[in-house]
Amino acid sequence: MASDALASPTDTAEPPVLLTGAAGHVGANLVRRLLDDGVRVRVLLRPEDNNESVEGLDVERAYGDIRDLEATRQAIAGCHRVYHTAALVSTIDGDDAHRRDVFESNVIGTRNVLQAAREMEAGRVVVTGSFSAVGYDLDDSSIPTRETMPFYPMERTMPYERSKAMVETECWHAAAGGQDVLIATSCAVVGGNDFFPSRMGRTLCDFANRKLHAYVDGGFEFVAAHDIAEGHVLCMERGRSGQKYIFSSEYQTISDMLDHFQAVTGVKRPRRQIPLGLMLPFAELSSRMLSRFWPSYPQRFTPGAIRLLQQCRHADTSKAKEELGFQPTTIRSAVQDAYAFHYRREAITNPNAMRPEALTAGSE
Repeated sequence: MASDALASPTDTAEPPVLLTGAAGHVGANLVRRLLDDGVRVRVLLRPEDNNESVEGLDVERAYGDIRDLEATRQAIAGCHRVYHTAALVSTIDGDDAHRRDVFESNVIGTRNVLQAAREMEAGRVVVTGSFSAVGYDLDDSSIPTRETMPFYPMERTMPYERSKAMVETECWHAAAGGQDVLIATSCAVVGGNDFFPSRMGRTLCDFANRKLHAYVDGGFEFVAAHDIAEGHVLCMERGRSGQKYIFSSEYQTISDMLDHFQAVTGVKRPRRQIPLGLMLPFAELSSRMLSRFWPSYPQRFTPGAIRLLQQCRHADTSKAKEELGFQPTTIRSAVQDAYAFHYRREAITNPNAMRPEALTAGSE
């Protein structure tokens, strides 16, 4: 593993924290939040990845892969805390190679981070969890999900969901052995610093560029990017060891999200709604064809994503609010942040789309 430490005004006697996954949506926002707080940060990056998210940031860089235990040890050495946000996020079932990649990246990667943190005596580890891997009431999925609800493995789930449930098992096994570890459970993230971009970021750009002509019903819990970054910091500073906390800003239907998109972009929303019951068999056929013949082609509405929307799951965030003082913002503001970010990156090509500056001026 190669590394290069950058000269930094925060380069003091205070040891750094390690952040994995800085290239991702959660990590890109968390690293900026930590730097704003004056925290010395070391990021673990894969050299073959697009690491644009940390360009120009005053961070130490270590290069390696969390699937490599020795590289992970070297990255964590000398750090006193760890934020583990790295994960392979996917809503497709994929082939055997894809499923193995998901398992090794998420489960083995987390196991390595936890083991390396123990061996390097790095202290508290906060691991990013997924709301899709938290259980729900099987008789009424609209009942708000709490941290104590067990993941139900008997229904058809995505490899990603199963892997993140296994990640939680790795964390609780480590906690049972005395390691200081917590889980910050994230819902679907919306906001800026979305460099890849995320599924919701791509959908927003498609909307603004008039490429979204219909939508499906259903709903899910969404979290503003700065809220989930705040949640990780709250877990690190105030959380109880061995606990899980769910972070969400608001539950939104897809129709709600399109209303936000219209208000922020100035582009009229589509009115044609496709029932999920009709969309699901089409998505399943499309997914099989794409996975077999065009595996690199992006799939927007996968069967797994549609099944999640069908459940209309709500989150109970009272534990994070009462124990950590979590105060979520709004999804409207998160959509504004996301749109401004993608507009600056020239991903919005529709000349009739609203300029973010006009939106800000109109809200003052």
